[in-house]
Amino acid sequence: MSESKVLVIDADEQRAETLATVLRFIDYTPVLVSSLGQFSLDGRSPQDWTAVILGQEEDLAALGRFAAWLKRDRLHPPLLVLTRYHEKVIECLGLDRSACLPLEYPVKYTHLGEMLKRAGQLHAEPESRVRVVAAIPGPTGNSALIRRTRRMVEQVAPYDSTVLITGESGTGKEVVARAVHAQSNRQERPFVAVNCGAIPSELLESELFGHEKGAFTGAITARRGRFEMAEGGTLFLDEIGDMSLSMQVKILRVLQERTYERVGSSRSIHCDVRIIAATHRNLEDSILKGSFREDLFYRLNVFPIEMPPLRERLEDLPLLIEDLIEAQVRSGHGEVRLSPEAVHALRAYHWPGNVRELSNLIERLAVLYPQNMVRAGDLPPRYRGQNVVMAPAAVDAVMDEDEEVVVLPMQASSSDAQQIELPRAGLDLKDYIESIEIDLIRQALQRSAGVVAHAAKLLHTRRTTLVEKLRKYGLHRDFDGGREQAKA
Repeated sequence: MSESKVLVIDADEQRAETLATVLRFIDYTPVLVSSLGQFSLDGRSPQDWTAVILGQEEDLAALGRFAAWLKRDRLHPPLLVLTRYHEKVIECLGLDRSACLPLEYPVKYTHLGEMLKRAGQLHAEPESRVRVVAAIPGPTGNSALIRRTRRMVEQVAPYDSTVLITGESGTGKEVVARAVHAQSNRQERPFVAVNCGAIPSELLESELFGHEKGAFTGAITARRGRFEMAEGGTLFLDEIGDMSLSMQVKILRVLQERTYERVGSSRSIHCDVRIIAATHRNLEDSILKGSFREDLFYRLNVFPIEMPPLRERLEDLPLLIEDLIEAQVRSGHGEVRLSPEAVHALRAYHWPGNVRELSNLIERLAVLYPQNMVRAGDLPPRYRGQNVVMAPAAVDAVMDEDEEVVVLPMQASSSDAQQIELPRAGLDLKDYIESIEIDLIRQALQRSAGVVAHAAKLLHTRRTTLVEKLRKYGLHRDFDGGREQAKA
């Protein structure tokens, strides 16, 4: 098998030659086929190609046979279908969207190269491909942090150990909890989730343990609690760091003795429930403040899993966007596509709301631009970055009432600006750009007398973004007389 081979199927010979030229430029070997009806599959294997690019194919019967032949191999290469034929191919052939990806034409070197690189990684790492095909639930992504999280889920799932999932709001803690349940021996039993921070403390006991008729005013009938609903399965206690101390005592007893009583009853009920808890708070800090019980923390923290924020795994952004778009289609909100430039702009954003914020953005774009391609200039202002030039049509886009649409001027060409000479030995572009960024941050801080908010205005960025960069580059922050300051 040659990992660099790509099969190109297209009745349009001129377009096929264009695709072949692009493939050769990025060091792939194209194999051109004008019609599958004239292409013999005898003696061939789907593994002969890194990917298959599909354009126009008139012989639908031959295309159906080819798709069936591909699907015999669960590790078959992905099918990259030109956008105008993508939906028709999925509908006719019944292919999974994860293995049938849209390819915009005219193609861009960077976009096609990135898709083929991902396809090549699947050839190089067959075990990871098996996991994808098996559709094991869990967080989306292929970054080192997410691969580590998946491994931890796989390790703890077969046991009944209590799991504590930590991480910022919106990182996908419930996704991890559901993955643990789905891979456990309890997968056929209920998964019951309750947000401990969203229910008033005086009602939480009844919500968790249930109550008897007449236990309190308004209890006109007996009611089962979440523990009973989750019997034999998994109970997910989200935002447990917001639970009152009195309820923490009762949860601790359930963890220790596996029994509880309904409100208004003295009869103990035995429970067979696996507990998974989650919080965005630092529980060890809460222990020091006296708002969380230390003994409960150790009972919960048997197997900790920390979900990384989105800003620390930006390489997962394209996969997350694909998954969220598919979710929008399944929920009937319509499909939207993002150009490579738009995805690049989103990489520069700091994502304080993490994956939840990204999900809301994709839903918003699906409403604004249904069935269309979203360019970088079409993104809401906060997501565009500093150097995006809006297309004229984007000025009329519908924005929030509190957002102003600003058309940024074109940047000067390289002939008008002072050119930087590349050293003969080359340079590390990332380090070079970071050194420029650090120098500009220092200048802004000096000019603003160390006041972070003023420095952020000089740099035309958000204060929270600048604070993150101060942490990233190890620049120190002081608080003098209540005024926030920073110094290099």
